[in-house]
Amino acid sequence: MSTATHDATRYFIPDPSIWPLVGSIALTFLGFGAAMSMNSYAAGPWLLVAGLAIVIYMFFGWFGVVIRESRAGKYNRQVDTSFRWSMSWFIFSEVMFFAAFFGALFYMRVLSVPDLATGATGEFLWPEFKAVWPVSGPRIEDTFTPMGAWGIPAINTLLLLTSGATLTWAHWGLAKGNRGQLNLGLFLTIALGIVFLCLQAYEYHHAFTELNLSLSSGAYGASFYMLTGFHGFHVTMGTIMLIVIFVRCLRGHFSHDQQFGFEAVSWYWHFVDVVWLLLFVLIYWL
Repeated sequence: MSTATHDATRYFIPDPSIWPLVGSIALTFLGFGAAMSMNSYAAGPWLLVAGLAIVIYMFFGWFGVVIRESRAGKYNRQVDTSFRWSMSWFIFSEVMFFAAFFGALFYMRVLSVPDLATGATGEFLWPEFKAVWPVSGPRIEDTFTPMGAWGIPAINTLLLLTSGATLTWAHWGLAKGNRGQLNLGLFLTIALGIVFLCLQAYEYHHAFTELNLSLSSGAYGASFYMLTGFHGFHVTMGTIMLIVIFVRCLRGHFSHDQQFGFEAVSWYWHFVDVVWLLLFVLIYWL
């Protein structure tokens, strides 16, 4: 195997691994835990916690193996190309995930709400129902106040745009071999991501306590929390990934010709930035 380490014509075959089995066990715990929790079994939450702990253990172990193999020079150009295609398809799947929710939002605002207001016979489906957005329906008793665009959402937009710039600046530092610029840029990006999440948590608290806006607040409440909540989850995952990459950079793991781990996280973070811009325009502004 060592003679083919840098041979681009050879396919890298990894050593036998226990981590796929560990991942299967984790998914089994998560599946049973979710099903039992939804049916009010006492053991359900404990199984969920156990499954999550096993998933975290699997991530640390499996990614650690990949990092050690990469540092040992076992990967050739073919493996690098495989990694790039894998990350590209993963991000594409995320694009389609959010496209489904944006599509649902478009259907509600442009097609469903106007159609419900007029009806096939020209009569209102509900008394006093109007084809306006945000809509307080279908038929919720409590009124709510929509979330405004200016304030925390605008600040969060600035934070994420700035984080994209600091991450690009860090990438330039890696390309030039400037470790100080690389580490500082990554640190600033992580800090901006954490501030974003803290402000979003405050925004949710404000929405629940002062705006009476919840997941059950009709079509608007459901779409607002589903889109912003899933985006917040992706920012959380992206921040964790950036922290891992930051630690690796402090240990000198990347160079100008061996940096895909850094690039993959950068692609993911820029994708998160673009999704937020769409969210800001379509959820908060329009």
